[in-house]
Amino acid sequence: DDNRLEGRRCAVKETQLLIGLSEETAQSMRGQFHQEASILARLDHPNLPKVSDYFSEGPHDYLVMDYVSGPDLSQMAADARRQGRFLDEDTVLAWGAQLCDALSYLHHQTPPVLHRDVKPANIKLTPEGRIKLVDFGLVKPLDPDDPKTLTSLHGVGSLPYTPLEQYVDELGHTDPRSDLYGLGATLYHLLTGQAPPSAQARFLDPNLLIPPRRINPAVSPETEAAVLSALALHPHQRPASVEEWQATLASKPPPATAISTSTAETSAAVQTGWQAGLRDNLWLIGIALILLVLALVMTFGTFRPQ
Repeated sequence: DDNRLEGRRCAVKETQLLIGLSEETAQSMRGQFHQEASILARLDHPNLPKVSDYFSEGPHDYLVMDYVSGPDLSQMAADARRQGRFLDEDTVLAWGAQLCDALSYLHHQTPPVLHRDVKPANIKLTPEGRIKLVDFGLVKPLDPDDPKTLTSLHGVGSLPYTPLEQYVDELGHTDPRSDLYGLGATLYHLLTGQAPPSAQARFLDPNLLIPPRRINPAVSPETEAAVLSALALHPHQRPASVEEWQATLASKPPPATAISTSTAETSAAVQTGWQAGLRDNLWLIGIALILLVLALVMTFGTFRPQ
């Protein structure tokens, strides 16, 4: 509760600097936090909570923003699944349109702002039916002149909704298409009642991603194609912007025969996209090797020679 403005409720996001950081690094990260918080405080959009204040106490940093009442979309999807039904596609697409507006607004700031943690649990549905994209814990101002700018609030996001490039963010690979991946994974979850497999797992086995219509036949072919395009493993295989992706949903549906062909081509593109990504970027090979080593360590434990 706001002690100065009676009746106003706030949400407070607390983060803590890692223990053992050098004084120079801690000061740099604190300065980065203040820079990012000031950017968030300037944002004003109906689908985003308003950040009203930020401050620091000792090793703790705080963001103060509007409290958003209502369930999150993860709860909505879980409730539908418990009832043995799917969320209505038109309803999900209406929510998606509001998310597109919010992300487009963020991406057109100067510098562009990336949310980097778009997922159902971070999307609230107000009693008035408005969508709010919350939790700016991984937000990152994208400076075109300094693509390696690091966020002071470290993290890579939630596995099913995080693209591969976000795991090597220090190389400067994230851009608005990274948020588009999270949006596609979110719509996949809402339409099918289950989260998609992680990008790492799909990289090792591209057949893991089940097309939405095989889980929920009520999903239209054009919506399925749009969701799969947003979930392409390689960022260059995704639409260039949220607006471009949204336009594919608003386009006129093709004839039935063309739909069948298009869906088959889309599925084939998804299954073979990882191969094109390997040819284009060697950093993906590095990711695969790291994931393989981690999988072996987690499976067999520490190797001890006999």
